Amino acid sequence: MPNPAKPTTTPLDRIDRAILRHLQRDASLSNVELAQRVNLSPPACLRRVERLKQSGLIRGVVALLDAKALDAGMLVMIGVVLDRSTPESFTEFEKAVVKVSGCMECHVTTGEFDYFMLIRTRDNDSFNRLHAEQLLHLPGVRQIRSFIVLKQVLSTTQLPL
Repeated sequence: MPNPAKPTTTPLDRIDRAILRHLQRDASLSNVELAQRVNLSPPACLRRVERLKQSGLIRGVVALLDAKALDAGMLVMIGVVLDRSTPESFTEFEKAVVKVSGCMECHVTTGEFDYFMLIRTRDNDSFNRLHAEQLLHLPGVRQIRSFIVLKQVLSTTQLPL
């Protein structure tokens, strides 16, 4: 199985790109419907989709859930500054951050913060509990700055193809 972090470099033709565009919009399309949309026979379409999966370009197929309906409507961006910039402190923080409840993303960044985290929680009270019980106990943290999202203007999972 390919390493999802390093997809195989495979030249993509216009049909591969069309398949990827359609699957990004609606991964529940049947192979027959996808084949019709990209003007291929179903067996040829299925072979291409399997090749795209094997190469690591398609890492998985998921359902996008309604965060608000599932009591995770509050979105918080968190900037984190570590007290030391050593490989060990980064490794220790990264091992711990994957256990933080509601953490959707965590990125190493340049600039003022070492990391940015994206967290989903129910409301202010639940975020305050998360902050006190988990965020303040992350290893090697010097500073945490929280930015509560007031309005989500754009959120997409679709890459430009």
